[in-house]
Amino acid sequence: MSIPQSGGRPIERYEDLVEYLADGCKPKEKWRIGTEHEKFGFCRDTLKPLPYDGPRSIRAVLEGMRDRFGWKPLYEGDSLIGLEKGGANISLEPGGQFELSGAPLENIHQTCDEVNEHLRDVKEVADEIGAGFIGLGAAPIWKHEDMPVMPKGRYRLMTGYMAQVGTHGTQMMYRTCTVQVNLDFASEADMVRKFRVGLALQPVATALFANSPFFEGRPTGYKSWRSRIWRDLDPARTGMAPFVFEDGFGFERWVDYALDVPMYFVYRDGRYIDALGQSFRDFLDGRLPALPGERPLVSDWADHLTTIFTEVRIKQFMEMRGADGGPWRRLCALPALWVGLLYDDAALEAAWDIARDWDAETREAWRVAAGRDALDATVGGRRMRDIARDVVAIARDGLKNRAREGVGGLVRDETHFLNTLEESVETGRVPADELLEKYHGEWKGDLSRIYEEYAY
Repeated sequence: MSIPQSGGRPIERYEDLVEYLADGCKPKEKWRIGTEHEKFGFCRDTLKPLPYDGPRSIRAVLEGMRDRFGWKPLYEGDSLIGLEKGGANISLEPGGQFELSGAPLENIHQTCDEVNEHLRDVKEVADEIGAGFIGLGAAPIWKHEDMPVMPKGRYRLMTGYMAQVGTHGTQMMYRTCTVQVNLDFASEADMVRKFRVGLALQPVATALFANSPFFEGRPTGYKSWRSRIWRDLDPARTGMAPFVFEDGFGFERWVDYALDVPMYFVYRDGRYIDALGQSFRDFLDGRLPALPGERPLVSDWADHLTTIFTEVRIKQFMEMRGADGGPWRRLCALPALWVGLLYDDAALEAAWDIARDWDAETREAWRVAAGRDALDATVGGRRMRDIARDVVAIARDGLKNRAREGVGGLVRDETHFLNTLEESVETGRVPADELLEKYHGEWKGDLSRIYEEYAY
């Protein structure tokens, strides 16, 4: 979840909200790549989740990163809740999931270097206190009562509200992890094209990155249980946003949608003020019950946009949100997939050709099938594996066209970051298939083995 915003000019009119989004438009030479990934921390002896406080804890890892690697601390009250350095930040999800929100970088080589450096540093600190970290889409064994609660006011507000508006909200908050990539757009028209391709093909990413077949100690029948969880959350702020495909979609239509998403909070003077279920439209008119007579700041709008959880969302950039957290190779492959598809015009057009005739029912059917069956999914007689093969090939062409060399020119482009996805489409196997094979085979149903074999 995002670090809270603060300050900024007052918002005087509806058009300010639209202009905020439009201000994200950038010329192609300034497009960047921001990769975010979450991971579960655990105690190596007990295999229980890391608590927030104590000698072996999330706080101890944050302090170790601060002291050893020069990260600047971020506090909420007296609680250390994040770090920042060089355009990147480390933040905490509600159950202690440890998230790196990477700096905006120019190419996938830099992104993968950042990922590898971060995982190496985290492991160095964690090893000294008997902790480990693992990349999975959902916690395989832990139950809700096992999970710590991070000392962030935002999460205290959200926890109770989630229980009222969906059946899986707290599961999402406390026991799932993702990897996502944040990308830029040049104009409103470019944003629309990318948004439509990103939403329509998000189930392909869900399938390729499926890595959460277990929950509460047993197989779920889904290869991405994380994806299944997201289908039963607050419907006012989640899903495949079918209106994105309607004629006339643009920044104004997204603003209209966002204004109707119920609020969670307003952040003022270091504290979260309860605005659960209240209307940003009322806030715009100075009639918000939580802050009567006050109008929103730009930071309030920025915060509100982070409470929308559609499979793709826009702020002043676009976020691809459909993939499970996973092993390090897939942390590099996710940005490679979407950069290849969206940052090259020919690839973007070819990707749209795959999905341009799908209606809302078809897109939702792919979403459901991808979470359950990954590359084995079929919809309307078409196989996900065939679609994924085409999508990965288009992404490869897009990366080849970008021709971004590695350091020293030793690597000619970014295409090798797709190798792990190409292996999946050729074999039909994704990480969840490997985990299930081990569970039913050599592990003999002992899921505790997953921590030893798959920790970073």
